[in-house]
Amino acid sequence: MSYHLFQLINAAAGRNDPLDDVMEWAAVWLIYVLGALAVVPLLRGVRTRGRTAVVPVVVSLLVAFAVGQVVAAISTEVRPFQTHLVHQLIPHDAGGSLPSDHATAAFAVAFAVGAFLSRRWGVALSGLAIAIGFARVWTGVHYPVDIVAGALIGAASVLIVTLAGSLVDRWGHRRRSGTAVGSR
Repeated sequence: MSYHLFQLINAAAGRNDPLDDVMEWAAVWLIYVLGALAVVPLLRGVRTRGRTAVVPVVVSLLVAFAVGQVVAAISTEVRPFQTHLVHQLIPHDAGGSLPSDHATAAFAVAFAVGAFLSRRWGVALSGLAIAIGFARVWTGVHYPVDIVAGALIGAASVLIVTLAGSLVDRWGHRRRSGTAVGSR
């Protein structure tokens, strides 16, 4: 199914040069725009809540990268241009395709900003993450499932950081109140 969806999207590539130019730019450079825009809610968080406001965002990104590396190590999926005739619009080395590092980073940042700092900024950054993922498929370097995997890893990393933060908070509260950890 992922290949069929890939074909539907990638088949449109190479037909409209101005549109291809936009997709090529988005596939390569939009991740940097997303990162630069993410600085705005990060700085606001620092201003209103202190430096610790950025910790869960940074940790979410680190967890996403770690999980992405594990998934990539066990995946045997290669890039579309290695096994199919595609409209490859941007150069890319051959190798593993699952998950998309661009999608993993973009969605991890977008979801973490949305969860920990600003829902509005999180939604806007998620829109950019979707555009990045779509452009990576359009340009022929990823399958749609690679993008979905990156989004799921980004979401899972935020969930892991949220749950870990809750456990740390609960543990700290018990220590401050004098209750032994693990007893009730």
